[in-house]
Amino acid sequence: MGRSPCCEKAHTNKGAWSKEEDERLISYIRAHGEGGWRSLPKAAGLLRCGKSCRLRWINYLRPDLKRGNFTKEEDDVIIKLHSLLGNKWSLIAGRLAGRTDNEIKNYWNTHIKRKLLSRGMDPLTHRPINPSAAVKIDSTPPPTPQENNSSSADNASTTTTEEEENGGGGGLDLNLDLDLNLCIGISCHTNKYRKNESFNLKSCYDFLRG
Repeated sequence: MGRSPCCEKAHTNKGAWSKEEDERLISYIRAHGEGGWRSLPKAAGLLRCGKSCRLRWINYLRPDLKRGNFTKEEDDVIIKLHSLLGNKWSLIAGRLAGRTDNEIKNYWNTHIKRKLLSRGMDPLTHRPINPSAAVKIDSTPPPTPQENNSSSADNASTTTTEEEENGGGGGLDLNLDLDLNLCIGISCHTNKYRKNESFNLKSCYDFLRG
């Protein structure tokens, strides 16, 4: 069997509360205290549902309610408690003096959730939405020994090619100097070059060929 309704809803008022209804509810609770919400409407002379009376008192009429905007400290407490408790607004409200669960829930949906999203945080898990953007990890595997050997061979080949292109003439010049010295030494004993002591590079090559 289900729970019986708290009142005859066919004979209750709905919609906004009037000032007179608020005064009746406040006077009754001051005289008898909170509780007994099922029987309170009839005892207080209100054509309201017991649940409506309870919510009206808790969310709007009780004297210890805290009015105004939420402070930064309250924001931090709500975020911290939500990461631990989730959407248990009544438990969160129990740790914030003067704030109601309905007020905190509305404030969460309209302000704090957007604040977390702007920071790149998931409002449900309180973790970064894109972890790879927060921490970049180099996923490139280290080169294998075979790749290292291949890289060394490529570097050696590149160095040899550069020497041939840029410094190759230096090797030829060294050989040329040796040939020249040899040519000059031999010319002293050769009648072909004895008459002309200053001979050019072409003469040396001709001599070496012969």
